[in-house]
Amino acid sequence: MTTLNDLYEQQGQSPWLDNLRRDWLQDGTLAGLVAQGIRGVTSNPTIFAKAISGQDTYDEQFGALIATAAVEDAYWDLVVDDIRAALAVLRPVYDASHGGDGFVSVEVAPSLAHDTDGTTAAARALHERIAEPNVLVKIPATPECVPSIRQMIAEGRSINVTLIFSLTRYAEVIEAYVSGLEALAASGADDLSSVASVASFFISRVDTEVDRRIEAAVAAGADAGLLGLRGQAAVAQARLAYALFAETFTGPRWEALAARGARVQRPLWASTSTKNPAYPDLAYVDTLIGPDTVNTMPDGTVADFLDHGAVDRTVDADRAAARAVIDQLDAAGIDMEDVAGVLESEGVASFAASFDDLMATLEAKAAALRAG
Repeated sequence: MTTLNDLYEQQGQSPWLDNLRRDWLQDGTLAGLVAQGIRGVTSNPTIFAKAISGQDTYDEQFGALIATAAVEDAYWDLVVDDIRAALAVLRPVYDASHGGDGFVSVEVAPSLAHDTDGTTAAARALHERIAEPNVLVKIPATPECVPSIRQMIAEGRSINVTLIFSLTRYAEVIEAYVSGLEALAASGADDLSSVASVASFFISRVDTEVDRRIEAAVAAGADAGLLGLRGQAAVAQARLAYALFAETFTGPRWEALAARGARVQRPLWASTSTKNPAYPDLAYVDTLIGPDTVNTMPDGTVADFLDHGAVDRTVDADRAAARAVIDQLDAAGIDMEDVAGVLESEGVASFAASFDDLMATLEAKAAALRAG
């Protein structure tokens, strides 16, 4: 048993891996991490850009694909093959947990982040193409894509909602999930247990942006005591998000769905590697442990947690203190909704840039291969 196993067995939190590489699928690295307690995998356009451009394990398949396919189509073939291989590695976890874990996430194209109909069609197409019960299609929580989330749940499709940065948007995501399940039930589905969803609340980036604003405010003449709030906003907001989760998935409305087998939409803590070297390496892991949650960690953070992680329930510790942090920031003129808007825009742009850069790299590689 490892601390990853303990995290799930003792505290009900599922540790997932926020990385996917073909060489790890081929050499047993991913299987080894699953054996140590990893219970799921997340991917995104940046992860695939690094994997495909950073190693030669894709070259042979890519060369064969571009003989008959466009470069972007070839890219999706590479991605889908990796996702299917990872799904096979995680399928025993899915089966043993009766559909509660063992998921692998794949994201729709980042260019669709502000396209409701395009996102809906792309998510449906990915589900139908991969056609495995433990796949989660990732949809960003932009205003345009919240209706897509509801529609996919109403069709009985499992979804990872990504790029959540604010409590307001998180509440909208929860509503999309619950009302989507209600629509699915109204369509005649008696058993809702095959539908799974996580709501990916991004953590470290919140502190990066809030810390920047705190330092700017102090430089402009604000009370230097404000500096004491650096590194606190992200965990405080996530703990309030967990409180919202706990409050929402209870009561008559939810119990009517739970009676049909509906599963709660678990909060997933994403972006949990520490960006500021002054903060502890597990600042966004040890502080957010609790039942019915997921923490998706890059491999370096997984290694750190295996080495010295603490397995204690912390996600609902001192909710009043978490609220006080957010209130103090608001009183200092740091608007968390504005922070979230900036981070959402940056997140969408970052994934789009990674995708565009990779397409350019693959186009150049295709041209070289075709030239012989």
